[in-house]
Amino acid sequence: MKRIALLFAAVLISLSAFARNYEYDKEILYKGKPDAYTEKMCRLDVAYEKGAEGRPVIVWFHGGGLTSGWRHIPETLLRDGAVVVGVGYRFVTEVTIPETLDDAAASVAWVLENIEAYGGDLSKIYLAGHSAGGYIVNMLGLNKEYLAKYDIDPDTQIKALVPYSGQVITHFAQRRKQGLGDLTPTIDHLAPLYHVRGNAAPMLVISGDRELELFGRYEENAYFVRMLRLNGHKNVTFYEVDGFDHGDMAEPAHLLLLKYIRKAE
Repeated sequence: MKRIALLFAAVLISLSAFARNYEYDKEILYKGKPDAYTEKMCRLDVAYEKGAEGRPVIVWFHGGGLTSGWRHIPETLLRDGAVVVGVGYRFVTEVTIPETLDDAAASVAWVLENIEAYGGDLSKIYLAGHSAGGYIVNMLGLNKEYLAKYDIDPDTQIKALVPYSGQVITHFAQRRKQGLGDLTPTIDHLAPLYHVRGNAAPMLVISGDRELELFGRYEENAYFVRMLRLNGHKNVTFYEVDGFDHGDMAEPAHLLLLKYIRKAE
């Protein structure tokens, strides 16, 4: 595990203001035969540089506890020329968690089918997300059944999984449905920890400051990383971002993701 100091991260954030010249294709429906709610929620936006080729692709899943938030494209991710896809999905106030995960898997299928038209490289697909989005990334990457429905193997077709402060025990939105409190941990088939294995795609796991994180999220992720490694995973990098809490750790995490992509190029 590597700790990133607050001052270092702040300097990096100041550099992120110099975004490149991006164009946007928005409100793309990625899931067919929708009802009204699906048609509203299952849309994505693409940010790309016109005429670009062979660019890495970041598929971004927003946070919000699986019950709120909205798709967006973080501006900080636009400084290196990557194609960035902001994904919306249905909330578990209206559907089940497996249905939400199916939405996310369908969006990845759309990306693999269409992203070359935006200059994306199919061999450089990164799944990333913050909080609930990190949970989605972990579940898609570790439980292969969600992407297998769309004939996608995350171990070979995803370059890396990048959860920011993602839930790795059973998500608290599911536990609340079961009448359990936020501080009652469970691990079942809806927990990324349940699916840890050594042959998953490379992973960059990022947490906020252990003293500022939500409900012991740092310790969850530290244990998650340990179990991945004990199961034989050889390519897991873990960062703790000092001085940043659960909500604001995403900005320095974006810069760690960009650095990770540059190193992989």
